[in-house]
Amino acid sequence: MAHLPLTIVYRQTFIQDSLKASAEVKTQIAEKCSGDISKAIDIIIKAFNQKKKILLCGNGGSAADAQHLATEFVIRLSPTIKRPGLPAFALTTDTSNLTAGANDIGYDNVFARSVEALGNEGDVLIGISTSGNSASVNNAFIKAHEKKMTTIALLGKDGGKSKDIADLAIIVPSDDTQRIQEGHITIGHIIFQEVEQELFG
Repeated sequence: MAHLPLTIVYRQTFIQDSLKASAEVKTQIAEKCSGDISKAIDIIIKAFNQKKKILLCGNGGSAADAQHLATEFVIRLSPTIKRPGLPAFALTTDTSNLTAGANDIGYDNVFARSVEALGNEGDVLIGISTSGNSASVNNAFIKAHEKKMTTIALLGKDGGKSKDIADLAIIVPSDDTQRIQEGHITIGHIIFQEVEQELFG
């Protein structure tokens, strides 16, 4: 049998190791984060039952996750559940708002400004940060508390500053940014699917 080129062997090993590492982080999430995930589900169900809304924010890949998860609420996650759209907004989608805010008041305040404008008492802010040290996300948490909103943080590493600011911190037990982001979207899907199921299933 012909030997595979070393580059192919390396690539196969890399692929397998990456998938195993991702699976291991998911196992750690199951063991360490299940209770906090359940608390997040309760917070969001309470908000929707009280006709409140969900705001989401994050930077870079976390901005994409905020948009992804907001869409799951507005449109739907399960194709078998017929339900109305749920009010959820990603604060990362309006380029005019973001660029004006960055230019006029500083990027660290762009999400806080949107929370100030759009948030109301009883609403929920979900902030996503792999490090927990994003000033723009943390300032949004602070502003949300001023507005008497509930805050949920999806974090990684040691939780950074966010873990002490947010009402509920769900910290993916990993130092690898890629694995943390994969954990965040999985956690988001679990939360949102269970919210949808309990409200409309």
